[in-house]
Amino acid sequence: MRRSRTLAKLRAGEPVRICSLGHFFPAFIRHAAHCGYDCIWLDMEHRALSDQQAQTLIAYCCMSDIDCMVRPPTLEKTRLYRYLEDGATGLMIPHVSTAEKAAMLADAAKFPPLGDRGLDAAGLDADYYVDPSEAYTDEANRETFLIVQIETPLAVENIEAIAGTPGVDGMFVGPADLGLRLNRLKSRLCLDEALRRVAQAAARGGKAWGCPTPTVEGIRSLRAMGAQLIAYGGDFPAMAQSLEGWSRDWDSAGS
Repeated sequence: MRRSRTLAKLRAGEPVRICSLGHFFPAFIRHAAHCGYDCIWLDMEHRALSDQQAQTLIAYCCMSDIDCMVRPPTLEKTRLYRYLEDGATGLMIPHVSTAEKAAMLADAAKFPPLGDRGLDAAGLDADYYVDPSEAYTDEANRETFLIVQIETPLAVENIEAIAGTPGVDGMFVGPADLGLRLNRLKSRLCLDEALRRVAQAAARGGKAWGCPTPTVEGIRSLRAMGAQLIAYGGDFPAMAQSLEGWSRDWDSAGS
């Protein structure tokens, strides 16, 4: 089984370089790997990729030796572990606010004794059964990961229990969703304090944590707080920033 670059970095105490992809753009994957990224965050929560497109992009990740972390559009158990069978290195599940939900997800993503994932061993993750290995389930548990997203005030309240859930490998704060709910619900909790609580719970539970950021200063700040799962860059911002820059070039050329 292919070794996870993300988990290798986490085990070494190093930051994981993550960028996002939400469109069918295979070349982006090769360039991300070439530029030293460890993991592609494949967003299927907010982007309409078909199952076949997702399979293709995951396969391109495997070819380029870069992890693929799928954020799926479903919580259906069999569909979740099919992404892993297709070669995804990890799953990132949005809106996980309780330890009970985290445990349900671990049940889907991990083989016994950690969970109850169904066994096939004929997918890309097992090299299509070309060279069967009795160690496959242990390798899958060791080289794939489950990240749960902290995006509600309730999730922050339950952060210690979520961080202590067996089978959960890390927590990823969604600042847009969490910030929206903190503001609309007029919570006394601010986003910075929520990040601090997640960081503390992650340290106590021995779990990784992280957050997306749009700035270099954000990377430095998150690293100072102990974050390892840091998403910076992606296909959508790259397109927008490139077009803006090219348009300014036209303006400066007087055209």
